[in-house]
Amino acid sequence: MARRFTGDRLVLASHNAGKIAEFRDLFAPRGIMIVGAGELGLPEPEETGASFAANAELKARAAAEAAGLPALADDSGLAVAALDGAPGIHSARWAGPGRDFAAAMRRVEKALAGKDDRRARFVAALALRWPDGECVTVEGQVQGRLVFPPRGERGFGYDPIFLPEGRSLTFGEMDPAEKHRVSHRADAFAKLMAACFDPPPRP
Repeated sequence: MARRFTGDRLVLASHNAGKIAEFRDLFAPRGIMIVGAGELGLPEPEETGASFAANAELKARAAAEAAGLPALADDSGLAVAALDGAPGIHSARWAGPGRDFAAAMRRVEKALAGKDDRRARFVAALALRWPDGECVTVEGQVQGRLVFPPRGERGFGYDPIFLPEGRSLTFGEMDPAEKHRVSHRADAFAKLMAACFDPPPRP
């Protein structure tokens, strides 16, 4: 059985404001405060893993060891069927050092020129690591297809071009609460909650 989390403060090993806001919303019902790595002045480690899970684990380890607190790391990305799973673990790198995801989405569209297959999936790996070295890792995903031009100003990253299966709105158009219910991160989050967290208190 996985180790249970019993604290009320968790470091999120991310400098991405959109991701931090999303996790704060997810953890709010449990009364757990999320502190972004940037708020603690923690550097971003180089993502050298060969998988989403490996990258999540190395980021969680760096944050937990530096902060002396339990740390949660997310590594997620877009896997496009017609591009053999690219950009995959390199999703952020496709946006360049300036994290220009508008440019990254144009790059995906250009790479798909002449290809009819628009199937894609978002994948998210979550790693929860304690300072003593124990770590629990889970992975979630959501299937969908890509649409161009991008639609919606909500969300972040590749959200405006991703249309989840059975939905009429892209992640970039969805209300954040709706996205939280169906996203890859929500899938991974539910698995992590079941493994390591007690249910939220009843209102």
